[in-house]
Amino acid sequence: MPGTVLLIAASPVGKGCLVDAASVLPVLAAVAPSVLSGTDTANVVELADPLQPQAVLTRLRAAATAPGPLTVFLTGQLQLDRRQRRPHLALARTTPATVRYTGFPWHWIREELRLRAPGSTTLLVDLHTDAETWQHLAGQPLTGGPGVALYGRVAPPPPRRATAVPTYMKSLATILRSGHRPPLAQLHQQALTRSYGEDPDSAHRDLVLAVEPRYRAGVPMPGPATAHGYAAAPAPAPMSVPVPHPASVPHPASVPAPATAPAPLSVPAPYLAAVPMPAAPPVTLPVPVPEAAPVDPHAEITAAVQSGRHAEAAVLAEQWERTALRRYGPGADEVVHWMEVRADLAMFAGDAELSCRIWLAVADARLTAGQPADATAVEAAVDRAHHQWGRIGDSARARELGFALADLRGRVPGRRQGALDDIRRNLSRLGTQVSP
Repeated sequence: MPGTVLLIAASPVGKGCLVDAASVLPVLAAVAPSVLSGTDTANVVELADPLQPQAVLTRLRAAATAPGPLTVFLTGQLQLDRRQRRPHLALARTTPATVRYTGFPWHWIREELRLRAPGSTTLLVDLHTDAETWQHLAGQPLTGGPGVALYGRVAPPPPRRATAVPTYMKSLATILRSGHRPPLAQLHQQALTRSYGEDPDSAHRDLVLAVEPRYRAGVPMPGPATAHGYAAAPAPAPMSVPVPHPASVPHPASVPAPATAPAPLSVPAPYLAAVPMPAAPPVTLPVPVPEAAPVDPHAEITAAVQSGRHAEAAVLAEQWERTALRRYGPGADEVVHWMEVRADLAMFAGDAELSCRIWLAVADARLTAGQPADATAVEAAVDRAHHQWGRIGDSARARELGFALADLRGRVPGRRQGALDDIRRNLSRLGTQVSP
């Protein structure tokens, strides 16, 4: 099965630029697609200095829903938004004051990759930060999600009026140009060794990321009908340490990815849904995966969706939700998670009405559980409900759900202005009005 490779290089234009991200693209483009992906054949998509977050989201979503292994090479700089202090990938128009609206939120990456089969996704990063973001990440390292292998480095700010060079990613690309793709842990170590040979001081400053997926491929997991239900292994903590020694840990076998990408949106784009590290003794990376770690049950559901068996996939998700409900009780994170899976499955099956209803229920469940209206998961649920509502073809059903969505939008306005106005305009076209 062919793989997919996504090359992203992003940094602001002008004095806010901390790293010459785009300089790495010619080196990566010189590598054979099959070597970049580690598969016999691969499709390569390049995104250079993107202007809009939605452009990045569209490419990432398409790559995440393509069949086969996915490898993302991400070079750029991270900045915190001032309101919620979440890391964003700075894009061409990003400034410190506009990060929330012009940057690409890191949690969107986790969201788009969360339904991929475990062991099928690799995220390789070379990221630079400003001083504020550097301190934030030193205490809260980046993660790619439970099924994603994450390798790379996060660098502190370069000297004043200097622009950093993505030496880790260039070193990685230079190694791959030989035509040989070693195991990920070995490739990561070789890239670190080469890049730190050019800049020895950075070896004691950078945050080095080397995290294997929480779930392993090929280990049976109890089905949803078992007495004990779903019992996922605890997630290992991401590692942020000085330069590691090589580690010999095999990368999980590739497994099928989710179904094809959903149809284009029919609503406006906004509604889609440190202190420098001291020297330390050598350590072994990546984080070891427990031998008994179970397979993420999404793999069976993914296979059903890929084969067009949407009803079967929905039944499996419902069984897992009932199991979680019996074990953890209403409103538990495990229950809400399976509600979210069901909402996505309804979207893949083309049932916009059902998907909208479930996303509305997810948002309500999270708010009832005490999560704030500006919490990432709450905003995401409402955004997805809004998106699916715009795709409902039956006017009567759209009017019914429109009132519930408008009420919810009044409590959860989301990241972009005008969301509630959009609902009112659409309801007006459907022949009704929403009271102010």
